[in-house]
Amino acid sequence: MTAIVGWPRAGNRQSVTVSGDSELGPAGRLIVAGAPLGQVGDVSPRLREALGTAGVVAAEDTRRLRRLAADLGVTVSGRIVSYYEAVEVARVPGLLAALGAGSDVVLISDGGMPAVSDPGYRLVRAAVEAGYVVTSLPGPSAVTTALAVSGLPSDRFCFEGFLPRAAQARAQRLIALREEPRTMVFFEAPHRIAATLEAMGTHWGPDRRAVACRELTKTYEEIVRGDLVELHAWACAGVRGELTLVVAGWEAQRPAGDAIDFVADVLAREAAGTSRKDAIAEAAKHFGVPKREVYDAVVAAKPPRAHPS
Repeated sequence: MTAIVGWPRAGNRQSVTVSGDSELGPAGRLIVAGAPLGQVGDVSPRLREALGTAGVVAAEDTRRLRRLAADLGVTVSGRIVSYYEAVEVARVPGLLAALGAGSDVVLISDGGMPAVSDPGYRLVRAAVEAGYVVTSLPGPSAVTTALAVSGLPSDRFCFEGFLPRAAQARAQRLIALREEPRTMVFFEAPHRIAATLEAMGTHWGPDRRAVACRELTKTYEEIVRGDLVELHAWACAGVRGELTLVVAGWEAQRPAGDAIDFVADVLAREAAGTSRKDAIAEAAKHFGVPKREVYDAVVAAKPPRAHPS
Protein backbone atom coordinates (compact mmCIF):
# COMPACT_ATOMS: atom_id res chain seq x y z
CA MET A 1 0.00 0.00 0.00
CA THR A 2 1.37 3.39 -0.96
CA ALA A 3 0.23 6.48 0.93
CA ILE A 4 -0.31 9.39 -1.42
CA VAL A 5 -1.28 12.91 -0.56
CA GLY A 6 -3.62 14.14 -3.25
CA TRP A 7 -6.68 16.21 -4.02
CA PRO A 8 -10.20 14.86 -4.39
CA ARG A 9 -12.04 16.11 -7.42
CA ALA A 10 -13.99 18.51 -5.20
CA GLY A 11 -10.77 20.45 -4.76
CA ASN A 12 -9.87 20.23 -1.05
CA ARG A 13 -6.52 18.71 -0.11
CA GLN A 14 -6.72 15.40 1.72
CA SER A 15 -4.68 12.28 2.43
CA VAL A 16 -5.77 9.12 0.68
CA THR A 17 -4.28 5.66 0.55
CA VAL A 18 -4.32 3.67 -2.66
CA SER A 19 -2.74 0.42 -3.67
CA GLY A 20 -1.18 1.77 -6.84
CA ASP A 21 -2.38 -1.40 -8.58
CA SER A 22 -4.92 -2.03 -11.30
CA GLU A 23 -6.75 -5.11 -12.51
CA LEU A 24 -3.86 -5.63 -14.94
CA GLY A 25 -1.26 -5.77 -12.16
CA PRO A 26 1.01 -3.28 -10.40
CA ALA A 27 0.59 0.26 -11.71
CA GLY A 28 3.48 2.21 -13.18
CA ARG A 29 5.03 5.41 -11.88
CA LEU A 30 5.11 8.82 -13.47
CA ILE A 31 8.76 9.94 -13.32
CA VAL A 32 9.28 13.68 -13.82
CA ALA A 33 12.86 13.94 -15.08
CA GLY A 34 15.20 16.90 -15.38
CA ALA A 35 17.12 17.21 -18.65
CA PRO A 36 20.47 18.99 -19.05
CA LEU A 37 20.36 22.65 -20.04
CA GLY A 38 23.34 22.27 -22.35
CA GLN A 39 25.95 19.89 -20.96
CA VAL A 40 25.34 16.18 -21.38
CA GLY A 41 27.73 15.60 -18.48
CA ASP A 42 25.12 17.05 -16.13
CA VAL A 43 22.89 14.00 -16.62
CA SER A 44 22.55 11.81 -13.55
CA PRO A 45 23.07 8.02 -13.58
CA ARG A 46 19.43 7.67 -12.48
CA LEU A 47 18.21 9.44 -15.64
CA ARG A 48 20.34 7.14 -17.81
CA GLU A 49 18.75 4.14 -16.13
CA ALA A 50 15.21 5.50 -16.38
CA LEU A 51 15.51 6.28 -20.09
CA GLY A 52 16.71 2.74 -20.75
CA THR A 53 14.08 0.93 -18.70
CA ALA A 54 10.86 2.99 -18.80
CA GLY A 55 7.93 1.59 -20.71
CA VAL A 56 7.07 5.01 -22.13
CA VAL A 57 9.08 8.22 -22.52
CA ALA A 58 6.99 11.36 -23.07
CA ALA A 59 9.31 13.97 -24.56
CA GLU A 60 8.75 17.62 -25.40
CA ASP A 61 10.85 17.08 -28.55
CA THR A 62 11.38 13.48 -29.62
CA ARG A 63 14.31 14.40 -31.87
CA ARG A 64 16.18 16.04 -29.03
CA LEU A 65 15.42 13.07 -26.80
CA ARG A 66 16.91 10.66 -29.34
CA ARG A 67 19.96 12.91 -29.68
CA LEU A 68 20.38 12.99 -25.90
CA ALA A 69 20.04 9.20 -25.68
CA ALA A 70 22.65 8.78 -28.44
CA ASP A 71 25.06 11.14 -26.66
CA LEU A 72 24.57 9.12 -23.46
CA GLY A 73 24.96 5.79 -25.23
CA VAL A 74 21.53 4.77 -23.95
CA THR A 75 19.03 2.69 -25.90
CA VAL A 76 15.46 3.80 -25.20
CA SER A 77 13.68 0.47 -25.18
CA GLY A 78 10.23 1.84 -24.37
CA ARG A 79 7.74 3.67 -26.55
CA ILE A 80 8.59 7.32 -27.28
CA VAL A 81 5.69 9.77 -27.57
CA SER A 82 5.74 13.50 -28.17
CA TYR A 83 4.46 15.67 -25.33
CA TYR A 84 4.51 19.35 -26.23
CA GLU A 85 2.10 22.18 -25.50
CA ALA A 86 -0.21 21.70 -28.49
CA VAL A 87 -0.82 18.00 -27.75
CA GLU A 88 -0.52 18.06 -23.95
CA VAL A 89 -4.22 17.65 -23.18
CA ALA A 90 -4.76 15.00 -25.84
CA ARG A 91 -1.84 12.87 -24.63
CA VAL A 92 -2.96 12.63 -20.99
CA PRO A 93 -5.52 9.77 -21.32
CA GLY A 94 -3.08 7.52 -23.18
CA LEU A 95 -0.30 8.12 -20.69
CA LEU A 96 -2.63 7.42 -17.78
CA ALA A 97 -3.61 4.18 -19.51
CA ALA A 98 0.07 3.25 -19.78
CA LEU A 99 0.48 3.84 -16.05
CA GLY A 100 -2.57 1.71 -15.35
CA ALA A 101 -1.13 -1.08 -17.48
CA GLY A 102 2.00 -1.13 -15.33
CA SER A 103 4.42 0.94 -17.41
CA ASP A 104 6.67 3.53 -15.86
CA VAL A 105 6.32 6.80 -17.79
CA VAL A 106 9.25 9.22 -17.93
CA LEU A 107 8.24 12.84 -18.59
CA ILE A 108 11.14 14.91 -19.95
CA SER A 109 11.43 18.40 -21.47
CA ASP A 110 14.02 19.87 -23.83
CA GLY A 111 16.02 21.19 -20.88
CA GLY A 112 15.44 21.69 -17.18
CA MET A 113 12.51 20.35 -15.19
CA PRO A 114 9.16 19.63 -16.88
CA ALA A 115 6.13 21.66 -15.76
CA VAL A 116 8.26 24.78 -15.12
CA SER A 117 7.25 26.95 -18.09
CA ASP A 118 7.20 23.67 -20.03
CA PRO A 119 4.47 21.07 -20.58
CA GLY A 120 3.87 18.71 -17.70
CA TYR A 121 1.67 19.98 -14.90
CA ARG A 122 -1.55 18.72 -16.51
CA LEU A 123 -0.20 15.19 -16.68
CA VAL A 124 1.18 15.38 -13.13
CA ARG A 125 -2.16 16.66 -11.83
CA ALA A 126 -4.10 13.97 -13.67
CA ALA A 127 -1.79 11.23 -12.39
CA VAL A 128 -2.11 12.50 -8.81
CA GLU A 129 -5.90 12.66 -9.05
CA ALA A 130 -5.98 9.13 -10.48
CA GLY A 131 -3.94 7.84 -7.54
CA TYR A 132 -0.71 6.98 -9.37
CA VAL A 133 2.70 7.42 -7.82
CA VAL A 134 4.48 10.56 -9.06
CA THR A 135 8.19 10.83 -8.37
CA SER A 136 11.09 12.85 -9.75
CA LEU A 137 14.59 12.56 -11.09
CA PRO A 138 15.82 16.02 -10.05
CA GLY A 139 17.94 17.78 -12.59
CA PRO A 140 19.09 21.16 -13.85
CA SER A 141 16.79 24.17 -13.72
CA ALA A 142 17.45 27.44 -15.51
CA VAL A 143 15.46 29.24 -12.79
CA THR A 144 17.59 28.21 -9.83
CA THR A 145 20.83 28.15 -11.84
CA ALA A 146 20.38 31.79 -12.90
CA LEU A 147 19.35 32.79 -9.40
CA ALA A 148 22.41 31.10 -7.88
CA VAL A 149 24.90 32.92 -10.13
CA SER A 150 23.10 36.27 -10.16
CA GLY A 151 24.49 37.71 -6.94
CA LEU A 152 21.03 39.05 -6.09
CA PRO A 153 19.20 38.09 -2.87
CA SER A 154 18.08 34.48 -3.13
CA ASP A 155 16.57 33.79 0.28
CA ARG A 156 13.15 34.62 -1.19
CA PHE A 157 12.27 34.81 -4.88
CA CYS A 158 9.40 34.36 -7.32
CA PHE A 159 9.33 32.91 -10.82
CA GLU A 160 7.19 34.79 -13.34
CA GLY A 161 7.91 32.81 -16.50
CA PHE A 162 7.37 34.72 -19.76
CA LEU A 163 5.77 38.16 -19.65
CA PRO A 164 2.82 38.81 -22.00
CA ARG A 165 3.85 39.62 -25.56
CA ALA A 166 1.37 42.48 -26.07
CA ALA A 167 2.72 45.82 -24.85
CA GLN A 168 -0.37 46.78 -22.85
CA ALA A 169 -0.68 43.41 -21.11
CA ARG A 170 3.05 43.42 -20.39
CA ALA A 171 2.80 46.91 -18.88
CA GLN A 172 -0.07 45.83 -16.64
CA ARG A 173 1.93 42.86 -15.36
CA LEU A 174 4.99 45.01 -14.70
CA ILE A 175 2.93 47.58 -12.81
CA ALA A 176 1.48 44.78 -10.69
CA LEU A 177 5.02 43.59 -9.90
CA ARG A 178 6.55 47.01 -9.30
CA GLU A 179 6.48 46.69 -5.50
CA GLU A 180 7.25 42.96 -5.38
CA PRO A 181 9.97 42.77 -2.70
CA ARG A 182 11.35 39.38 -3.73
CA THR A 183 13.95 38.80 -6.42
CA MET A 184 12.12 37.95 -9.65
CA VAL A 185 13.10 35.43 -12.33
CA PHE A 186 11.79 35.61 -15.89
CA PHE A 187 12.25 33.75 -19.16
CA GLU A 188 12.37 35.82 -22.34
CA ALA A 189 12.90 35.30 -26.06
CA PRO A 190 15.98 36.96 -27.60
CA HIS A 191 13.93 39.02 -30.06
CA ARG A 192 11.85 40.49 -27.20
CA ILE A 193 14.48 41.01 -24.51
CA ALA A 194 15.29 44.62 -25.48
CA ALA A 195 11.63 45.67 -25.37
CA THR A 196 11.13 43.86 -22.07
CA LEU A 197 14.12 45.55 -20.43
CA GLU A 198 12.97 48.94 -21.73
CA ALA A 199 9.49 48.38 -20.30
CA MET A 200 10.94 47.27 -16.96
CA GLY A 201 13.01 50.45 -16.81
CA THR A 202 9.94 52.54 -17.58
CA HIS A 203 7.74 50.99 -14.91
CA TRP A 204 10.30 50.06 -12.25
CA GLY A 205 12.91 52.78 -12.64
CA PRO A 206 16.15 52.62 -14.63
CA ASP A 207 18.41 51.86 -11.66
CA ARG A 208 16.83 48.52 -10.72
CA ARG A 209 19.57 45.87 -10.64
CA ALA A 210 19.27 42.92 -12.99
CA VAL A 211 21.22 39.99 -14.40
CA ALA A 212 20.75 38.48 -17.86
CA CYS A 213 21.85 34.85 -18.18
CA ARG A 214 22.24 33.66 -21.76
CA GLU A 215 22.84 30.08 -22.88
CA LEU A 216 23.39 28.77 -19.35
CA THR A 217 25.96 25.92 -19.15
CA LYS A 218 26.47 26.00 -22.93
CA THR A 219 29.58 26.87 -24.92
CA TYR A 220 28.64 30.53 -25.34
CA GLU A 221 27.29 31.09 -21.84
CA GLU A 222 27.13 34.80 -21.01
CA ILE A 223 26.12 36.45 -17.74
CA VAL A 224 25.61 40.21 -17.87
CA ARG A 225 25.06 42.26 -14.71
CA GLY A 226 24.02 45.88 -14.39
CA ASP A 227 21.00 48.11 -14.03
CA LEU A 228 18.06 47.99 -16.43
CA VAL A 229 19.47 50.78 -18.60
CA GLU A 230 22.81 49.02 -18.99
CA LEU A 231 21.18 45.70 -19.79
CA HIS A 232 18.89 47.37 -22.31
CA ALA A 233 21.92 48.81 -24.12
CA TRP A 234 23.48 45.34 -24.17
CA ALA A 235 20.30 43.78 -25.56
CA CYS A 236 19.98 46.42 -28.29
CA ALA A 237 23.30 45.25 -29.74
CA GLY A 238 21.66 41.94 -30.62
CA VAL A 239 21.16 38.81 -28.54
CA ARG A 240 20.81 35.16 -29.48
CA GLY A 241 20.02 32.06 -27.49
CA GLU A 242 17.90 31.16 -24.49
CA LEU A 243 17.59 33.84 -21.82
CA THR A 244 16.83 33.85 -18.12
CA LEU A 245 16.47 37.27 -16.50
CA VAL A 246 16.89 37.88 -12.76
CA VAL A 247 15.71 41.25 -11.41
CA ALA A 248 16.08 42.68 -7.92
CA GLY A 249 12.92 43.19 -5.92
CA TRP A 250 11.51 46.52 -4.81
CA GLU A 251 13.19 47.99 -1.76
CA ALA A 252 10.64 48.91 0.88
CA GLN A 253 11.20 52.62 1.11
CA ARG A 254 9.36 55.65 -0.17
CA PRO A 255 10.58 56.34 -3.70
CA ALA A 256 11.95 59.79 -4.25
CA GLY A 257 9.54 61.77 -6.35
CA ASP A 258 8.46 65.23 -7.35
CA ALA A 259 5.65 66.60 -9.50
CA ILE A 260 7.37 65.49 -12.72
CA ASP A 261 7.68 61.93 -11.39
CA PHE A 262 4.04 61.92 -10.29
CA VAL A 263 2.83 62.95 -13.74
CA ALA A 264 5.10 60.46 -15.53
CA ASP A 265 3.86 57.66 -13.29
CA VAL A 266 0.20 58.52 -13.92
CA LEU A 267 0.74 58.65 -17.68
CA ALA A 268 2.52 55.27 -17.65
CA ARG A 269 -0.42 53.72 -15.82
CA GLU A 270 -2.89 55.30 -18.25
CA ALA A 271 -0.91 53.90 -21.17
CA ALA A 272 -1.34 50.46 -19.60
CA GLY A 273 -5.12 50.91 -19.61
CA THR A 274 -5.80 52.34 -16.14
CA SER A 275 -8.27 55.21 -15.80
CA ARG A 276 -6.84 58.57 -14.75
CA LYS A 277 -8.67 58.47 -11.42
CA ASP A 278 -7.31 55.04 -10.58
CA ALA A 279 -3.86 55.93 -11.94
CA ILE A 280 -3.68 58.91 -9.58
CA ALA A 281 -4.69 56.74 -6.63
CA GLU A 282 -2.14 54.05 -7.51
CA ALA A 283 0.63 56.61 -8.05
CA ALA A 284 -0.10 58.21 -4.68
CA LYS A 285 0.17 54.83 -3.00
CA HIS A 286 3.41 54.06 -4.83
CA PHE A 287 5.08 57.33 -3.82
CA GLY A 288 3.57 57.36 -0.36
CA VAL A 289 1.94 60.77 -0.76
CA PRO A 290 -1.67 62.02 -0.52
CA LYS A 291 -3.77 61.57 -3.64
CA ARG A 292 -4.38 65.32 -3.67
CA GLU A 293 -0.67 65.95 -4.16
CA VAL A 294 -0.55 63.76 -7.25
CA TYR A 295 -3.85 65.16 -8.53
CA ASP A 296 -2.57 68.74 -8.21
CA ALA A 297 0.62 67.84 -10.09
CA VAL A 298 -1.39 66.33 -12.95
CA VAL A 299 -3.78 69.30 -13.12
CA ALA A 300 -0.86 71.75 -13.18
CA ALA A 301 0.94 69.85 -15.94
CA LYS A 302 -2.23 69.47 -18.06
CA PRO A 303 -0.90 66.41 -19.88
CA PRO A 304 -3.01 64.83 -22.62
CA ARG A 305 -4.53 61.55 -21.58
CA ALA A 306 -2.32 58.64 -22.53
CA HIS A 307 -4.00 56.07 -24.75
CA PRO A 308 -3.26 52.36 -24.30
CA SER A 309 -0.78 51.14 -26.87
